[in-house]
Amino acid sequence: MRRGLAVGVTAVAFLLAACGGEPEEFSGIELDQPYAAPTVELTDTDGLPYSIAADNDKPLTLVFFGYTHCPDVCPLVMNNIAAGLNRLDESDRDDVAMVFVTTDPERDDEQVLRAYLDGYGKDFIGLTGDLADIIAAGDPLHLYVNDGKKLPTGGYDLGGHSTYVLGIDDHDEATVIWNQETSATEFASDIHTLLSED
Repeated sequence: MRRGLAVGVTAVAFLLAACGGEPEEFSGIELDQPYAAPTVELTDTDGLPYSIAADNDKPLTLVFFGYTHCPDVCPLVMNNIAAGLNRLDESDRDDVAMVFVTTDPERDDEQVLRAYLDGYGKDFIGLTGDLADIIAAGDPLHLYVNDGKKLPTGGYDLGGHSTYVLGIDDHDEATVIWNQETSATEFASDIHTLLSED
């Protein structure tokens, strides 16, 4: 299995202005060769089939693979996404969907996902399903998902999943990735920039 995200990218500097904390430049990484959004159907928190490629018509969709029992990286990323979206004006916010795909479907059923995501955004979309389908959904996005190992304590070691956030445009292509250190301010600025280019 892949052990990371192999990308051909154009590096973009991560710079902040001296005053105000506003990013001077685009903070994400723009993909030279965009990835196709996955067509595989998973299950949303209403129990309905959902395909990232087919069932979303927003100009921009943020996609993050994680799990609700994640102790560190996932809450950090999700908090920054939520805070970044809250910084947008209403017209920009209406043009963005946020999709969270669990990498721990054994524990993250529809109800668990909905309760978790409501803490970040009532309109956030949560997806679960068979682990094989989740891995298949990650493949075209070059996201690594392992199958987890149960620990003697009863928990799971799922540390192998990728921690990137992808931005998928209305042509069903992932054109941007953000790393786990992207701040709320950087998300908001980048999202506004991407939406302004349409």
